[in-house]
Amino acid sequence: MPAADLTTQVTEVADGLCTYLDASPSPFHAVDSAAALLTAEGFTEVAETDPAPSTPGSYVVRRGGSLLAWSTAHLDGPGRAAHTPFRIVGAHTDSPNLRVKPRPDWARAGWQMLGVEVYGGALTNSWLDRDLGLSGRVAVRDTDSPGGVGHRLFRTDDPVLRVSQLAIHLDRNVRSEGLQLNDQQHLAPHWGLGAGPRSFRGWLAELVDADPDDLLAYDAMTHDLTPARRIGADGELIASGRLDNLATSYAAVRALLHAVSEPSGAPAVPMVVLFDHEEVGSTSERGAQSTFLPAWLERIVLAAGGTREDLWRSLAGTVVASGDMSHATHPNYADRHEPEHPIVMNGGPVLKVNNNLRYATDSLGAAAFALACEQAGVPMQTFVTRSDLPCGSTVGPMTSALTGATTVDFGAPVLSMHSAREICGTLDQAGYAAALAAFLAPA
Repeated sequence: MPAADLTTQVTEVADGLCTYLDASPSPFHAVDSAAALLTAEGFTEVAETDPAPSTPGSYVVRRGGSLLAWSTAHLDGPGRAAHTPFRIVGAHTDSPNLRVKPRPDWARAGWQMLGVEVYGGALTNSWLDRDLGLSGRVAVRDTDSPGGVGHRLFRTDDPVLRVSQLAIHLDRNVRSEGLQLNDQQHLAPHWGLGAGPRSFRGWLAELVDADPDDLLAYDAMTHDLTPARRIGADGELIASGRLDNLATSYAAVRALLHAVSEPSGAPAVPMVVLFDHEEVGSTSERGAQSTFLPAWLERIVLAAGGTREDLWRSLAGTVVASGDMSHATHPNYADRHEPEHPIVMNGGPVLKVNNNLRYATDSLGAAAFALACEQAGVPMQTFVTRSDLPCGSTVGPMTSALTGATTVDFGAPVLSMHSAREICGTLDQAGYAAALAAFLAPA
């Protein structure tokens, strides 16, 4: 997409991202929203228990809060080969938040409380004094479902929870010594008044229209109820929860749809994989360290009539772009950033480099991403953390290790990462999607 075309895409991409963010308070909803965008454009959803599709086409599969989608529609005909390499964009669907404990009901000082656990590296102070809703999925007794268990998504955008901060009159040192929060003592939300606890399980069963005895388990989490919106004097920024990393998830889905509608001449299978559990290490049945991606790469090759030899030939030519949001240079803390690598909001996608391999980028991967940005007509920035500060990581290194594919880590600039509400650049989102579309369909 030429640079001149980006100006016509800014509002469309920004509005689409805000809609996606508001529809996706949990990883399960993020996957549901992404699948809806894909199936609306002709992708066919398949179940993991079904055979991998052998007919050329566009497909999507889910595993809990993770999703994988790919297209072989453009490879129909005699030119199709089982060892065709993949072009993969990876991202993640989870974000730090407060998650409900299995036995959450308690009361104190006339308040009905809800027991929660901090998920991931949350900036816990950002969850104070906010109207909070609840979302996730429940497992219910269902004799018509496999194993007798059915799953349902749930969400409420009613302001049912709040974590109230202690008044400054009772914590006089907070301004001089900073806010000190104990996860167990200070982050439990209140959601009612009464001498005894309220039943969360009963409340949730009513919400999903189930008998409390049939509600077997749940994955429940909080979300800030402030909607995503454009902010700033000229609307140059987007403020929302979960930008890390649903902004990448949305850009990846848009890029895949563009790559399918306008395939390149280069023989490659465009693919997007959105993992759950990145914020807590990715070690789960659906995280980046799971079998989800490697198993489906093999299944796709075998379904095309290939062999294990064809799989390894395919992976030898595969390139993975691992996307996660990147730190923009903070104007109030500019000294915390590498001075020779400033990251400007609305300055373009960010190549992420770390020589200790917290990011998987090497020169081959960097070149592939640079060419994608060049093809899309968008500027590229490069992030390196200060040498005296530790560096975060993402799904790139583990995806690279599991597949043996050339991998590059990248992102889009963001401030307030891991806050309940982050901000990113409006223009950056159009450039982000354009760069990923070029990566999936290289010229």
